Amino acid sequence: MAHLLILPASIQVSDELWVPRTISHKISGREDSFCHEIRDRDRKCLISRTSILEIHIQANNWTTFEAPHIFPPEDERLWIQYNYERQITDMDDAIESSKLNSTQNGILLRIEVHKMFDQYLISVNPDDGYKVVVFDTDLYGYDGRVLDPVCRKPDDPHCVSDKLLRWYFRQLVLANIRGAGEPIFEYDLPSRTGMESEILASLYPQERFGLEIAAGLVQVL
Repeated sequence: MAHLLILPASIQVSDELWVPRTISHKISGREDSFCHEIRDRDRKCLISRTSILEIHIQANNWTTFEAPHIFPPEDERLWIQYNYERQITDMDDAIESSKLNSTQNGILLRIEVHKMFDQYLISVNPDDGYKVVVFDTDLYGYDGRVLDPVCRKPDDPHCVSDKLLRWYFRQLVLANIRGAGEPIFEYDLPSRTGMESEILASLYPQERFGLEIAAGLVQVL
C-alpha cells in the first residue's frame, strides 16, 4: 500500500531503529486508574469513532474497547533515559515519577484497532490534521480519517499529548518505511509455553525475548 506522508521538515537518511512493542497484555494494578481515566475521557474508539452504548458503560462492560499506552510501559527504561516524562503536564504531583500512566499517554480503541496500533500498522499524524495512516490492507476504511477531537480538547488538562502522538507516528514510519517493513510479532499462540521456539525462529529473537520479559514484569508490578 502506497502512502503520501506529510512531514514538517526536509527528509534525511537515518539509521535510527524503531522501538519494538508487544501486544499489550492485561493491565496491572498500577495501570488500573489509567484505564478508567482513558474510558471516562474518550467513551469511544478514537479512530473508528465507534461509541460504547450507555447501557454498557453503566454495566461497566468495556469488552470490545481497550486503552493502550502510546509510549509502551515495557520500554520504561527508554522513557526515563530520554526524559519523556517532561511531555506530561497533568501529573506534577504524582508519586509515580515516570508518569507513564498519564492519561496524556493513552487513547481508547476498539480491540481490532488496538492490535493494529501495537503492531505499528496504524497511527495518527498530528502534523497533518490528526489524519489516520494505515500501513496495511485497509479493511475497515480507517486510512484518511481524523482522530476524534474528544481526546484533544485544548482546555482539557488530560488531553492526549501531541508530542507523544508525534513520537509514535515516527516509530510507525521507522518500522514500515524500509523495504517491506519490520516483522510483525506473532502473539496469538495457544499456549505461552510454546513461545520459546517461535521467538528463537524469528528475525529479532533478542528484541522479542526482551519485550516479553519486560511485559511480564509490568504485569506483576
